[in-house]
Parts: sequence; C-alpha cells; structure tokens
Amino acid sequence: MKQLEVTIMGQSYLLGCPDGGDARLLEAVDKVDIAMCKIRDAGKIKARDRIAVLAALNLAFELSDRTATPAPVPRPAGAANDAPDDAHIGSLLSRLDTALGVDGRLL
Repeated sequence: MKQLEVTIMGQSYLLGCPDGGDARLLEAVDKVDIAMCKIRDAGKIKARDRIAVLAALNLAFELSDRTATPAPVPRPAGAANDAPDDAHIGSLLSRLDTALGVDGRLL
C-alpha cells in the first residue's frame, strides 16, 4: 500500500492507497473537496468538522439514492429539492447536535 498526499479544503492529508486505487481515491478526494467547499462557500457554516459531517451526509445520501430509493429526508415546506437551503442545513445541524449530546457537540 502506498501513500498519497492530497488537499481537501486547503488542508493537506496523507492517505493510504491500495495498489491500483490511485484514480478512485483521487476521484473520491475531489468529490469530498467539492462538497466541503460548496458548504463552506455558502457562508453559514465555518467549523471544518461541521462542514465535513454535512459533506459526508450529503455524499452518503447521494450514494444511497443511486443504489436504492430511500425514504426522503424531511424538508421545510416550500423548499427546493435540488439543493439544501439554510433552514434545512440548520435543521440537520440541530438534529445532529441533539443526537450527539452535550459531549459530542460539533461546536
């Protein structure tokens, strides 16, 4: 197994990569970087760990959407279905904080 140095949202990471997995790993890094930068650039969330959790949730949801038809995530009335709005993101963060409890709060 070799190691690749990658950059996600301006920060370098050294990742283990299985032989022959370079292209797939770099594609995954690119998807994570794009997802995290999109959330950061929306301007409402500053904490890197919150951005990472939301990006991971968004990517996991997209992946599950491709393999099955899961129950839809509840959205505020009148919200567009193509991208999360500020109220929806705030609602998700609140639910995450509640689930994690006081010791696991992201901020």
